[in-house]
Amino acid sequence: MLLFEHRMAERGCLLLWLLPSVLRAQSSGETRPRSMPCQQSPTKVSCKGVGLRKFPKELGQGVKYLELSNNFIQNLSGTYMPGFGQLEYLDVCFNQLEAVSDTTLAQLPQLRFLLLGSNHLHRNYLANGRAFHLLRNIEVLDLSANNLESHMAGWYISNLTRLRMLDLSGNKMTSLLMDIFWSTPRLRELDLSNNYIMEIEKGAFEALEELEVVNLALNSLHCISGFSLTQLRVLNLSHNALELFVSEEAAEPYLLQVLDLSHNRLLYFPELPKAHYLTHLNLSNNLIASLLPGSRHPGEFVLHYKEMARFNRTSRTAAGLTHVAELDLSNNRLQLFPFTFFHSLGSLHSLSLATNCLQDVAGESLADGTDPSDRSSSPPEHANLSLRSLDLHGNAIHVLPRWFFDSLPQLETIDLGSNNLQPCESQGRDRGGNSGGGSHVPAPGGTCTPFYNVPRLKHLSLCNNNITRLHPYAFNRTSLLSLDLSGNKDLFVPKEALGGLEFSLQKLSLRGNQMDNSKTELPCLDTLKVLDLSGNHLSLLPTGLLCSPLESLDVRNNNLLMLEKLALVSWSHSLKDVSVAGNPFSCCSLAWLDVLQAAGVGVRDLDEALCTYWDESRNFSAKISSSPWWLCPHPTGTSSLALLVVVMSLFFLSSGACCLLKKGQKSPERVGLQSNRVGVLPHHPKREEPAEAKPADSITKV
Repeated sequence: MLLFEHRMAERGCLLLWLLPSVLRAQSSGETRPRSMPCQQSPTKVSCKGVGLRKFPKELGQGVKYLELSNNFIQNLSGTYMPGFGQLEYLDVCFNQLEAVSDTTLAQLPQLRFLLLGSNHLHRNYLANGRAFHLLRNIEVLDLSANNLESHMAGWYISNLTRLRMLDLSGNKMTSLLMDIFWSTPRLRELDLSNNYIMEIEKGAFEALEELEVVNLALNSLHCISGFSLTQLRVLNLSHNALELFVSEEAAEPYLLQVLDLSHNRLLYFPELPKAHYLTHLNLSNNLIASLLPGSRHPGEFVLHYKEMARFNRTSRTAAGLTHVAELDLSNNRLQLFPFTFFHSLGSLHSLSLATNCLQDVAGESLADGTDPSDRSSSPPEHANLSLRSLDLHGNAIHVLPRWFFDSLPQLETIDLGSNNLQPCESQGRDRGGNSGGGSHVPAPGGTCTPFYNVPRLKHLSLCNNNITRLHPYAFNRTSLLSLDLSGNKDLFVPKEALGGLEFSLQKLSLRGNQMDNSKTELPCLDTLKVLDLSGNHLSLLPTGLLCSPLESLDVRNNNLLMLEKLALVSWSHSLKDVSVAGNPFSCCSLAWLDVLQAAGVGVRDLDEALCTYWDESRNFSAKISSSPWWLCPHPTGTSSLALLVVVMSLFFLSSGACCLLKKGQKSPERVGLQSNRVGVLPHHPKREEPAEAKPADSITKV
């Protein structure tokens, strides 16, 4: 979503994409025949995690890339390094480094990338900082997780005039002094996340005219006032303690595109008067209770700021956000959805108001003190929104008025899960009938929500809404591709309920509704591909599914004894995978499993699915993949088959005996037959007693 995390892949180390392509030499070259297990190619050497305690010396000429991370190197002091004059990239992350000498760094005039994250550079920082003054060409520097305090970090970078990217995350910085970045005017990306920064002195970023990306997440900032970094493109202030964010009026427009203020203590929508280029705004997990003008009260702040005087006047905080495409206001305290507030966001495509306290929708701007229930049913004038995706799950919404969907003509996806909405019944019950706005049954007393005749809507979630019955043609003339009705206990779905979706619906979830056979009457859904019926009480599959070209079927945790052969045959050319565990399958009725496997259908939970065998005294459970089929009772007609086998056996025995008598030869022992059939008792051919013919019906059944 909108959460911008300009963090490193490993704790404090910069990603390898920072390295120019000219340095990305293949590391599959021949390994040096020395005891040191480093991998080397003409320009690249990797000694990552090989247990080094000292800087490797004789590695050959022309090396540009050297990786020494995850070792035990403690110092780079006084080391003579012949052949490293061309080195451009050095990674010493995750070592025990605490000392770097000027003698060593003086031998690296071409060094541009230096990664020293997760070491102990807070020790000897004065001497180390003086050595850093020799890094005249350094462009990328990682000093993350080195226990650096603010003044230590400032000393390390005090002469790095060509620095472009700096990582100071995971240190012990508490403030940004006014002159900390005066020596790094070309800085473009700055990571200060996961520190203890509580104060930013005025002018701290003033020298950074090329700065584009700043990450200040996971700090202790309480207030951002006078924000004036007009050239900034990405700003992450998430996971702080911000109560106030106020930008400064500037002659030039702000170039900010991504702003993350999530996980703070904001009480109100931030003031961004000239953020005309902002496209992604994340305000989730704050304390915003209202988006209406005139609802601001300075007394609600925990701390007191001089900027609080601004809240005595009404302001249109969203007026300049004309390019915002994604806005996340989830996990706040909003009680009302004011359409007019979002009307000025002409480019807004994705809006999340999930997990708030929404109970109603306001079609007009409400004056301070006006009861929202007086205006909720009034349609907004010229307030259509360009939203394509809307997330309202986890609120307390009881009803949405008809004009709600009329005001969202581009809406394709809406998540209304975990509310308390009841779908209305459509009057146009035949697919060809008129279901226009004038032909619908009005919501009786405003207690239900009309989901019919919303032509652009493709994806709808109504999970966990306490819906107990779907009315006929509830989604008529709404060409849904996916519908989620899961988590509605004892839901009754009559056959006409999904009328109108026969030629559009591709994915349907009825999971966890505890529905039995009588409550699941599905029509012929000609385009249904994915069906979730898990967590119900079904002993039979709905017959309406036989005409659906199902590709994925989930019937876990039901009461199925088997899967009907007729259904499997109808899906033989389309079905790709099924989930079946948690059903009381009979070990003696698993022919359906053979049909599935013969058709190449994957059983995703084959090792988890069990079947049951019953005998006279007890029952057994076994995996359906290795069921005890030999214990199952045999079908009628087995006796006749056994009789035929015995007769044929006697015939061949008699024939053999006659041949032996004719030749005058005496057989030393009787002739016997051995059976290969599984489950037949073993035969003992060397038994001395004469064989005695048995009557046909005393033969042991196979």
